[in-house]
Amino acid sequence: MTTKTTDSRPLSPFMLGPYYRFQWTSVLSFGHRITGIGLSLGTALLAIWLIALAGGAQWYAAVATHVQAWYGQVLLFAWTWALMYHLGNGIRHLFWDIGRGFELKTAERSGYLVVVASLLLTAAAWALAYLA
Repeated sequence: MTTKTTDSRPLSPFMLGPYYRFQWTSVLSFGHRITGIGLSLGTALLAIWLIALAGGAQWYAAVATHVQAWYGQVLLFAWTWALMYHLGNGIRHLFWDIGRGFELKTAERSGYLVVVASLLLTAAAWALAYLA
């Protein structure tokens, strides 16, 4: 059962049949990469905010307007979650580096733990920020 692509090259058999199934660990890996990129962009925005802070009241006011707007708050929340997720998944990878947690069930469970922990830590950080 080989199907040809538009340029007459055969497709790999696993792309055609029931061989591929959704893998939670693949989603987590992709999420780790995306949050890494998001953290880089968010850190650039943080640097802009710090430069504006050092630039004086007029510069700070211009940036603070955007940070305090709904879209700025959404970006800050997303950056906080990305930080917590990337941290948790990084710790998970450290365990993998020492050879622990490779069993399929353990890898899946630790992935769920990372997602739940990142959500709880994000909520806690924002709750503390609003209480302070």
